Amino acid sequence: MSQENKNDKSYYVIIALSVVLVLMSATIYAISQSGSEKDTENTISMSGYSEQKVVPDTATLSIGVVVQSATAKEASDENAALMSAVIAELKAMGLQDKEIQTSYVSVSPVYNYDTAQTITGYSASNSVQITTTKLDNLSEIIDRSTAAGANDIGRISFSVSDDMQKQLREDLMNEAVADASSKATTLAKSLGVEITGVQTSSVSENSGSRVYYEYDMATEAKSAGAASTPIQPGESTVSMSVQVTYYIE
Repeated sequence: MSQENKNDKSYYVIIALSVVLVLMSATIYAISQSGSEKDTENTISMSGYSEQKVVPDTATLSIGVVVQSATAKEASDENAALMSAVIAELKAMGLQDKEIQTSYVSVSPVYNYDTAQTITGYSASNSVQITTTKLDNLSEIIDRSTAAGANDIGRISFSVSDDMQKQLREDLMNEAVADASSKATTLAKSLGVEITGVQTSSVSENSGSRVYYEYDMATEAKSAGAASTPIQPGESTVSMSVQVTYYIE
């Protein structure tokens, strides 16, 4: 066989293989599309929702000390002494190490911009974040911290702990599923079909909103000697959503 005939034969073999591959790809695509359509036909999807109002059981607040001095070392030393006294006071109240976490430490120059930029002193800051479930002690935590030297109290936020959410999860899920089922049944009845089973389902949880309380050091300083700082946790919303796809016939 001549070299030219061999080349022609190879050419036709390549063409034939290409046609076969195209046909196989088209067949696989058709099967996948058919399967996809089969998965979605004779089904309806419905969402369900449930929520509960709960009193938050966890509080987070920032307690810190800010001081200024002529040198960085003086500012840092004074801040360290005051912050140590604040932390000692917090532990004396029964707060554990795991409830007290350092969140911010800084020593920075203080500038005067009246004429040329000059350093007039140094500011040292140190803050700890308190996370506790002892909500009844919040007023005392703030008052005793300020008495010990804290002068930078951040916002207090209230939230629902994981333990409380776990306790609520089963009830919320049952209510959300019942809500989805009720709406799906009503829709099926309107369409003249009947629900025969569940194809898929998914759950989405909301951990609850955070409620904030702003502690104003300046205002509290003016009312020194007054009653303890009032703190109210308010309510938080815990919710759950479900998405369910039902088989119908």
